[in-house]
Amino acid sequence: MRYRHLLKIKRVAFDRAMRFSVVVSMRVVIAKPLHTFARHALLLAGAVALPALAGPALANPTIVFDLENGKILQHQEAFERWYPASLTKLMTAYVAFRAIAAGEVQLDSPIKVTKRSASEPPSKMGFKPGSVMRLDNALKMMLVKSANDVAMAIGENIGGSQAAFAERMNAEARRLGMTGSHFVNPNGLFSPDQYTTARDLGLLVMAIRTEFPQYASWFSIEGLAVGKKRIPNYNLLIGRYPGADGMKTGFVCPSGFNLIGSATRDGRTLVAVVLGEKSAITRAETVARLLDHGFATPTAGWLTVAALPSYGDTTSVNDLNDEICRKKPAKEQSEAAAPVGDKKAPKSPYQKKLDAPTLVAVGLGGATGPIPKAMLDGSGREFADVPLPSWRPDLPPPPGAEPAVIGSATAAQNVQPAKAMN
Repeated sequence: MRYRHLLKIKRVAFDRAMRFSVVVSMRVVIAKPLHTFARHALLLAGAVALPALAGPALANPTIVFDLENGKILQHQEAFERWYPASLTKLMTAYVAFRAIAAGEVQLDSPIKVTKRSASEPPSKMGFKPGSVMRLDNALKMMLVKSANDVAMAIGENIGGSQAAFAERMNAEARRLGMTGSHFVNPNGLFSPDQYTTARDLGLLVMAIRTEFPQYASWFSIEGLAVGKKRIPNYNLLIGRYPGADGMKTGFVCPSGFNLIGSATRDGRTLVAVVLGEKSAITRAETVARLLDHGFATPTAGWLTVAALPSYGDTTSVNDLNDEICRKKPAKEQSEAAAPVGDKKAPKSPYQKKLDAPTLVAVGLGGATGPIPKAMLDGSGREFADVPLPSWRPDLPPPPGAEPAVIGSATAAQNVQPAKAMN
C-alpha cells in the first residue's frame, strides 16, 4: 500500500509538471513540455494536458466544466475510481426522472417505506415501515436531507427491489458513457463494488440538468420543513455562494467529503466536482474556489467531458477510511460536524448559518397518484411487503432454509458509524 501511495504521489507530481498556464490579460497561454521524453510519456499514458486554472493544485479528483456545452476548464485525476457515497443519489434521482418520463410512476405516486428501507442507517428520516409519501416529496428529502431510508424506498418502489433498481442504475450509466462507474445500491452506503469517477459524475450532472430542467430547483433547496422540524441542506454553497444552484454532497469514511457544486452567473452555469476532501467546510471552500476561477475565465478549453480521453489509474479505488475516520474523533466523522480549529479565527463563510433560509414543506401522505408499476403483479394488484418466513427455532434448519439476504456479499461492508452516513 505504501509503495502504491508513493507511485500515486509521483504520478500526480508528473501530471502537474505537465500542465502549465500563464494568464496574461485574460488570455491563457499553455507552456510547452520541458522535454520530448516527458511529452511522449504523457501520450503513452493517455493523459491530456489542459491548462490549469490559477490557484493551488489539488491532489484529489476534480473536474470543472461549462454545463451548456460540457467544455472543460480544469481537471485532475478525473478517471480515478472513487467511492461516491451520497453522490449516488443523483443517479437514483435520474432513474426516477426517467421512470416518470416513461409513465411508470408520477410525482404524486405513493412511495411506501419497506422494512428493508426503514432499517437503513442514518442519515435518515426515520419513517416507520408502511409509511407512505409522494414521490416528489421523497426525492426532495433524499436530495436535501440525503436520507438513506428514503433513497432505498425510492429504489425498491420504482425498481421492485434494490437489486433490480441497481441494474437500472448501471444500465443508465452505460448509456451515458459512465465507463468508470458501478452501482449496487440507491443511497451510497459503502460497498467496495460501488464506485465512480469525477468525469462520470460530470456526465451524470449534464444529463440531469439538460434532460430534466423542470427539476432544477430541487437541487438548490435551502432547507426542508417536516412538521416543526427544520432540516438544512448539507450543501453549504446553497444560500451562501453567489449564484449557487446545486447539486449534492456525499460522505462515508472511505470516500472522504465529496461535493458537486454548480452556480449560474450572467446566464453561464459552471459545475465543479470535488472528491475526497477532509471536511464539509473544506469541500465547500474548494468548490467555491474552483467556481470562482472558472467564472474568471471567459472561455473554456476545446475538450468536453464526454470526449475527455481516459488517463491515469482507472482500476484502483482509493480508500480514505484511515485518514478521515480512524485518525479523527467521532464528532468530526459527519457532514454536520463543525471543523476543529482556532476558535478565535474568523469563521468560513460556508460555516455560518443562514439567517432566514427558504424552507420547502415535505412529509408523509398526499400520495393520490398511481402505484409504481414495479410494485404491481400481473393482475395489477400491489405486492405486499411480507417478511420472509424463518424456520422453527426449536428445530435445526435444513440446508437452504435460511432466508436469503439481497446484497449479503457486501452487507458487512455497509456497517459504518451511523453519524457518518450522509
